[in-house]
Amino acid sequence: MIKILRIINRFNLGGPTYNAAYLTKYMPNEYSTLLMGGVPEEHEVDSLHIVKSLHIEPVIIPEMSRSINGFNDFKSYLLIRKMIQNYKPDIVHTHASKAGLLGRLAAVHEKVPVIVHTFHGHIFHSYFNSFITNIFLKTERYLAKKSNAVIAISHQQKRELAELLKISSPDKFEIIPLGLDLKKFSEDLPHKRSVFRQMYNIADDIIAIGIVGRLVPVKNHYLLIDAVKLLKTLTDKKFEIIIIGDGDLKKKLMQYVKDNNMSYRTNKYEANADFYFTSWIKEMDMAYAGLDIVTLCSKNEGTPVSLLEAQAAGRFIVTTNVGGVQDILKKEAGIIVNGFLSSTFAHALLNAIENFAHQNIQIHSVISPVIIEKYSYERLVKNMDQLYKNLLRNIDNK
Repeated sequence: MIKILRIINRFNLGGPTYNAAYLTKYMPNEYSTLLMGGVPEEHEVDSLHIVKSLHIEPVIIPEMSRSINGFNDFKSYLLIRKMIQNYKPDIVHTHASKAGLLGRLAAVHEKVPVIVHTFHGHIFHSYFNSFITNIFLKTERYLAKKSNAVIAISHQQKRELAELLKISSPDKFEIIPLGLDLKKFSEDLPHKRSVFRQMYNIADDIIAIGIVGRLVPVKNHYLLIDAVKLLKTLTDKKFEIIIIGDGDLKKKLMQYVKDNNMSYRTNKYEANADFYFTSWIKEMDMAYAGLDIVTLCSKNEGTPVSLLEAQAAGRFIVTTNVGGVQDILKKEAGIIVNGFLSSTFAHALLNAIENFAHQNIQIHSVISPVIIEKYSYERLVKNMDQLYKNLLRNIDNK
């Protein structure tokens, strides 16, 4: 039996939880996996329901969260070391930055045979000042040397990590895209659209433009607000921005909307406004069905799960060109056919509103099957099984 200790930053909604859960549940029978992770931040939604729906009982590390806290982080590190001593894994596989730091340090000190890390995103720009960022870079370069493999989730991310940031040599990296269960996002769209629109009081003649994610600086919601201010002078189409998510910036974003003489609402009983702050929505398959356009305006990303889910639902995309975004939009003859990569965000959004908002049925028939197959959890499991066996074989041959 090949024993894996899998560690993620925290159990919050997002790609790492889904990937860790599917890899824990669906790896071949010759593997036994123990899943560990920290706790969500105050404004994040707990994702333990995802893990437990797969009948997985994870080990929670109460002291480990996204925020930096020397005392709690050291306690988390000691807890991980103790778990390694007791569980004696053949492989420690960490997902995302905090788990990658603490988990790999613990695995190195406990002499675990195989150490693997997956970058779901990275924190090397748009998060911290240059001094702190440089410390993180040096730490990651050290940890990469101690890892048997480092996984990037897109070709673009590998180029950034290996060639620009020099985390490690390109041959240390493996490209294994995210794996999700996207089928439900393409099913029963008309019914789900009707339910969502009624539930959130969005009229049929309103173009619903959604953005999904934490309300934090790196997600750059201010860019979207600025774009909407300009759009209101350029089009007479009726639209509403549906901001799905929560975070520390929520009140500041609301105030910014007001300061720019625009309106917002926070529940369905209020009149339609320029912006609708819904907080988190768990039934995202229903939400995407109810939207016309899905946007993302981040300064830094790995592979945004929201854009994969939106494409599985056949939605049109408008996004900044960051991280692995280029790798997940469908191209035909070099032309992106299901979205805009934007350096001039407002005008890309204007083009989508004017020309693409009601073409989602055609987009759905072209895009959904490709995305669903390419980013399936079955493919993820197959890729990871091959990697693990190659790494273990290399260890045996030394």
